[in-house]
Amino acid sequence: MVAALTAAACGASAAADDQGSGPAIARVANFSCPQPTAGNGVTLEGVRTQRLQVVTTVAPITSIVSAVAGDLADVKGVVPEGENSHTYEPKPSVAAVMSRADLVLVNGLKLEDPTRELAESNLPAGARIIDLGDRTISPDEYIYDFSFPRDGGKPNPHLWTNPPMARCYAEIAAAEMGAADPVNADAYRANAQALSARLDELDRLMRDATATVPEKNRVLLTYHDAYAYFAANYGWKVIGAIQVSSFEDPTPKEVAALIRQVERTGVPAIFGSEVFPSPVLEQIGREAGVAYVDKLRDDDLPGAPGAADHSYLGLMKFNFVTMVRSLGGDPSGLADFNTAIRVPDKADYPQ
Repeated sequence: MVAALTAAACGASAAADDQGSGPAIARVANFSCPQPTAGNGVTLEGVRTQRLQVVTTVAPITSIVSAVAGDLADVKGVVPEGENSHTYEPKPSVAAVMSRADLVLVNGLKLEDPTRELAESNLPAGARIIDLGDRTISPDEYIYDFSFPRDGGKPNPHLWTNPPMARCYAEIAAAEMGAADPVNADAYRANAQALSARLDELDRLMRDATATVPEKNRVLLTYHDAYAYFAANYGWKVIGAIQVSSFEDPTPKEVAALIRQVERTGVPAIFGSEVFPSPVLEQIGREAGVAYVDKLRDDDLPGAPGAADHSYLGLMKFNFVTMVRSLGGDPSGLADFNTAIRVPDKADYPQ
């Protein structure tokens, strides 16, 4: 179902009703990360006998975990960049990767169920699976919307597009990696703190940039329903997503309804994907007389592995600058944001 999602600011009690009961309202307070917890890890008398082996799923999570690991652990992503993480079926070779893992860090919230199931079947004794999203928010903070209706049983899982929630991912990763590799626990924690400081700055710059966007323009129609928690945090409104709950194109009736919504809001731009072209969004933009900006990406990092902006911070900077500029705001502060972090990114990103 295509309908409007109205949101305010992300919080410890943020939640949203499904679209069947009218506009979804995010009930919010000040969001803060829950206290990270961790198990005992796989150690021998407190000292590892080999480097920590960490497996991750989508590229933004791989980047966050790599920033925490630095050069102290091996981090390997298993979901190729540009793949649809909701429908991705891991290759049999991923089973061998899982069989050597000490930790598997997934987004959770039912995003990558086939990959998680493969991990469950192949992990060695003592290895653990960490659901980052489930540890970051509680069920009463779940957002259900067009692509993720409540009756489907899957909340919107895209927490990482909201920087304060990505900060929680880093803190949880540091706690888990430190428990599995106590000798390097302080270093993991220091790396996470350094990344968190950059995320706090990004959050501040995004709030400043949002203030420059005319309030009536803080509206998103996107190729994929990936910005619900972002919108709730920064006071934007998501009016629709082209990938509806079936992950297929909307019906002609739904397209017509979206065109009318865009015309009513007067928003100057709608957003497509550089990775997943959408003729439907292009049609909506043309018929509604607004710009169609086909440059956003929710889990495909800019550039190639090793490039300066091929990182979670680079991804968020790119998306936020694109949104703010296209909707009539001033992204100059964001554009000047330095995405460099204190440790090199040595993670393995499948392409």
